[in-house]
Amino acid sequence: MPNHEDFLYPELTYKIRGAVFTVWRELGPVYKESVYQKALSRQFDLLKLTHNNEPIIPIYFLGEKVGVYKPDFVVENKVIVELKVLPELYLKEEKQLWYYLKGTDYKIAFLVNFGGQKPQIKRWIYDKAREKYENRK
Repeated sequence: MPNHEDFLYPELTYKIRGAVFTVWRELGPVYKESVYQKALSRQFDLLKLTHNNEPIIPIYFLGEKVGVYKPDFVVENKVIVELKVLPELYLKEEKQLWYYLKGTDYKIAFLVNFGGQKPQIKRWIYDKAREKYENRK
């Protein structure tokens, strides 16, 4: 079993997950993404979590800016949070988040789906993969 210290930002990610479940318990699976985004922003405020709504994040390839990405949130300038409202998460959404994470300096991202029978939270970490890539250069 992994040690609590092995997790990246354990207290922060615990609070983010808790905020998602709080919003889910209150709203359920029936609203548009923008409703969940506003509710989650309010919950982050209540938890005193600094967050940017839809920040513009540049995407780099070989050191050159090749585009921008607007995630739903960046929390505490550490964690990307992307929201969806779908019957279930599909490979397309997972790949999209992975590539966004890969193209930024962020190390962790949550893909949150409010549209299913229960909330889905996929946690992506890019830190170790990035280190291996950087060491090959």
